Amino acid sequence: MPTHRLAVWGDPIAHSKSPALHSAAYRTLGLDWEYSRRRVDAAGFTSTLEELDGSWRGLSLTMPLKERAFAVSATRDRHAERTGAVNTLLPGPKPAGFNTDVGGIVDALADGGIRSAGAVRILGAGATAASALVAASELGADFVDVRARRPESAEPLVALGERLGVRVIRGALDGTSATVDLTIATFPGGTVLAPELAEPLAEHGGALFDAAYAPWPSALAAAWTNEPVISGLGMLLHQAVRQIRIFLHGDPTQPLPDERRVIEVMRGAL
Repeated sequence: MPTHRLAVWGDPIAHSKSPALHSAAYRTLGLDWEYSRRRVDAAGFTSTLEELDGSWRGLSLTMPLKERAFAVSATRDRHAERTGAVNTLLPGPKPAGFNTDVGGIVDALADGGIRSAGAVRILGAGATAASALVAASELGADFVDVRARRPESAEPLVALGERLGVRVIRGALDGTSATVDLTIATFPGGTVLAPELAEPLAEHGGALFDAAYAPWPSALAAAWTNEPVISGLGMLLHQAVRQIRIFLHGDPTQPLPDERRVIEVMRGAL
């Protein structure tokens, strides 16, 4: 019987690549840990969490559970506090919440040769957009243009920008496009923008990081013909590495044993 149990929760969840990523890492680390997936919706999150026994070491959370996990966390790391979203939870009497999406974005961009950006555009205004904004600030951005189908939904990102010292403006997807160094798309996988929306964004959008990875190339990536494009698989990989650090050490910054080899094995599992 496995010594520890872990899982990814969300709704939908059948498409998740997290079990393959995590299982590959634990085999490489020589850990007899079981990592599964479970469909859990927002309404059932708290009661399902309360059912867990002492064999459960950690949870990965995806849509629509990140805000619920934030609410139940007794302690939260800096990225979770800034974004209001928890995607990694150490359960127990006093659950500890973490956000590894921010670091996952930064690490994925570094893999693509992008380590700084002064002006950034974020497409979408959900939980991943908040992580994208914090990541942009860590890349040195001082201006972020948030575009959403409902511009009013981006108001919390304007407030977050004020706390980060980043000037954030919000607008509709069809608004006038200023030139930026980097575009971070946070739409769900399968989102299709009409050409009259996508093409102006691509023309002035700099490099594209698309958090979606299935299907790939995304409709947005297909419109990005003149600048580099980075898929969300890199974010998935690197946020998982940080999760495994937490599950093993309790610290997202403490490297894994032989971490370079672990990452290569995980990359092969994608």
